[in-house]
Amino acid sequence: MKTKMDFPSINQKDPEGIGPNGKPYRVMIVDDSMFVKKQLGQILTSEGFEVVATAGTGKEALEIYQEKKGGIDLVTMDITMPVMDGVTALERIMALDKDAKIIMVSALGKQDLVKKSFMLGAKNYIVKPLDRKKVLERISRVLQGL
Repeated sequence: MKTKMDFPSINQKDPEGIGPNGKPYRVMIVDDSMFVKKQLGQILTSEGFEVVATAGTGKEALEIYQEKKGGIDLVTMDITMPVMDGVTALERIMALDKDAKIIMVSALGKQDLVKKSFMLGAKNYIVKPLDRKKVLERISRVLQGL
């Protein structure tokens, strides 16, 4: 029986969550749905990303972002949440850090809010239900500055 050692280059690729410095990208996941937070977390950690924080409201996300000053490379931000919505949180985080990399997460039918998010500084968006390949592709593009 052949082993992995017999085919060392098959399916071998670097994990997308590891930066050029060899360290994992640090991500904060913001969503009021526990299911979506867990699903995004699994997608990201399976590729080597480090989920450094999660939040269920925009207000929590803003507080955590301020606490971690520079300790977050990317934020995935749900648009519709209680207490403070994602668009408001995006606007406030961008006011604190104009270089923040924030990707909005939205259900279909929220195009007007997605457009507003881009005008406020969002770098990309992901549509629910989540598609692993598209999530990783969009996050990689944002981290590479594309």
